[in-house]
Amino acid sequence: MSQQPSVILATASYDHAIKFWEAKSGRCYRTIQYPDSQVNRLEITPDKRHLAAAGNPHIRLFDINSNSPQPVRSFDSHTNNVMAVGFQCDGNWMYSGSEDGTVKIWDLRAPGGCQREYESRAAVNTVVLHPNQTELISGDQNGNIRVWDLTANSCSCELVPEVDTAVRSLTVMWDGSLVVAANNHGTCYVWRLLRGNQTMTNFEPLHKLQAHNGYILKCLLSPEFCEPHRYLATASSDHTVKIWNVDGFTLEKTLVINAGCGTAFSQLMAPILLQLHLTRLPGCGPWQVEKK
Repeated sequence: MSQQPSVILATASYDHAIKFWEAKSGRCYRTIQYPDSQVNRLEITPDKRHLAAAGNPHIRLFDINSNSPQPVRSFDSHTNNVMAVGFQCDGNWMYSGSEDGTVKIWDLRAPGGCQREYESRAAVNTVVLHPNQTELISGDQNGNIRVWDLTANSCSCELVPEVDTAVRSLTVMWDGSLVVAANNHGTCYVWRLLRGNQTMTNFEPLHKLQAHNGYILKCLLSPEFCEPHRYLATASSDHTVKIWNVDGFTLEKTLVINAGCGTAFSQLMAPILLQLHLTRLPGCGPWQVEKK
């Protein structure tokens, strides 16, 4: 295979295909057929060697540097759509969340299936790993947010920002200082994360942001290399991606996706635009923010 691009951009959708793109030219240089199901989520391992594809009800791990269309490993313990997947910072283990109501942990250093499982009692839409690498935070269809303490092997915290309003996306600031939950009503709830007397994380309410008119597809806080600038990006079914300044949560910029493309296109493209745009804010790259 030819030399891997410096930026790995991969997309997947309901068309049963995973595609790799050259970020600068927009050229698709590799396609993997994925006949088993639609792809709900993609995640690249920290060493950028493998790509995890979450489907229904499995997770497949592909070699990014290979021409082989076959996965190098499969994870099959879930019984419904896998909606979240991610990796521990050293790539030693993977976590996942599913509409079967469970959060699972998989040891990538050992063969076999799921090593640990937590019951959420509702369809899990989103899971993120706290930067301390010892807590998972999940959001589910019934509006519950739960913190899973991996050291104590139990749920250490549970909160419900809006009863019976699905939590669609969660994001944690790189230093563990903030967490944002985005829901079906277009609302973002923001908490400060504080350490208590024990090892568990405590949530202190900070802000409630009515970000969109439609349900939110994805929320994302800016990474460490954007410092001292801090931003929150939100993408919605209302065909917009919005960039918010975390200092006061003022709106910095709105990116509009052509409404004629339909909601399905927005669901595919909005998180991609969100990820790309965050790396080009002031302090992060060549794009400039225009005040709305």
